[in-house]
Amino acid sequence: MTIHTDLLDKLERKAAVVGVVGLGYVGLPLILCFAERGFTCLGLDIDAKKTEALMRGESYIKHIPAERIQAAVGRGKFTATTDFSRAGECDAILIAVPTPLNKNREPDVQYIVSSSEAIAPYMRTGQLVVLESSTYPGTTDEVMIPILERGGLKVDRDFFVAFSPEREDPANKDYRTETIPKVVGATSPEGLAVAERLYQQVVVGTVPVSSTRAAEATKLLENTFRAVNIALVNELKMTFMKMGIDVWEVIEAAKTKPFGFMPFYPGPGLGGHCIPIDPFYLTWKAREYEAETKFIELAGEINTSMPDFVVHRAMEVLNEHKKSVNGAKILLLGLAYKANVDDDRESPSYHLIEKLERLGATVSYNDPYVPVIRPSREWSKFAGRRSVTISDNFDLVLVSTAHDEYKSIDFGSLNVPILDTRNVVRGKGVRVYKA
Repeated sequence: MTIHTDLLDKLERKAAVVGVVGLGYVGLPLILCFAERGFTCLGLDIDAKKTEALMRGESYIKHIPAERIQAAVGRGKFTATTDFSRAGECDAILIAVPTPLNKNREPDVQYIVSSSEAIAPYMRTGQLVVLESSTYPGTTDEVMIPILERGGLKVDRDFFVAFSPEREDPANKDYRTETIPKVVGATSPEGLAVAERLYQQVVVGTVPVSSTRAAEATKLLENTFRAVNIALVNELKMTFMKMGIDVWEVIEAAKTKPFGFMPFYPGPGLGGHCIPIDPFYLTWKAREYEAETKFIELAGEINTSMPDFVVHRAMEVLNEHKKSVNGAKILLLGLAYKANVDDDRESPSYHLIEKLERLGATVSYNDPYVPVIRPSREWSKFAGRRSVTISDNFDLVLVSTAHDEYKSIDFGSLNVPILDTRNVVRGKGVRVYKA
């Protein structure tokens, strides 16, 4: 029996051990899906607080119920550990780690490198390694594989490698990990067959492509498409505002067209771990081929400028009420990057806080999903701040995230001007301004 047929057989019988490196917003729901389908699963993470919490049956991600974790641990199907030497126990290892940008807005693949280096010494014949982290075309071939081969094993002879981009959309009630098709690309037909068989055990279907590079490019296209269209409506928002036209009203009317239009919505900037980042991965890689990506770069400029536009609007609103931004007390509603999640990565709210405080304002925040600001790479200076109660003890309320909880608030009773970047505020007697 070849390693190819052996892996296919193990996957079909659910006898394969599935490991996931990185137990965050992507890795945790993914590994739970495998555990719930009967696979023995091993979660690997460098954060001992996470692994210890999981082994106690606790969830640190709001939309993932603790009951799912408790059931997987209780059945003996899921173990979380910081011991990467156990990677050798796994037949399939899926890597789902962050891929941020550095200070120069260039790709930072240090977590892919460190994860690959952590499992490389324990690689053995007959394994499949799949990278899921969003990254530039060529990362799997140029970065990960050379590290995995350092011990003498060779890809497609001793082990298989594939790339399958994550497609998580936290808090989306219409789609879950298992109902979203998985794009899969590998370095050989045998590796592709194994990777497809793996994911076919837990998701609705797989979409094979010709290579890992094609799979990497697929994820960048998906998120660049969103980033460009969000930039378009952000630009139209500012243009229509000068014309006295409400862009949200226009979008609602336009989306009644049953063909040729897809609604996108403006906001205070881009957030999350993919949409603000992936286009820059693509433009960076394109420069290697002397290819210009003017359209994508222009969209990036528009989206990254949105916090400045919102701050300018805040200054205008305060001035209208005979107040200066210097010394103003501002309440920001929503720290998470999108509605109804506790994920604050790359949130434009942080940029708003920083810019307003630099101008002399005192900024507090409210977010039912982020009761306290956790330490992070970029915004460590805000760590420890806590969500405050919504009240009229402020000069301005700035709506930055469209949490459902905010849609039922009687803003009129606050008697405070409201700057709404998400078209959330309703009700009579509200002094609401759009941004």
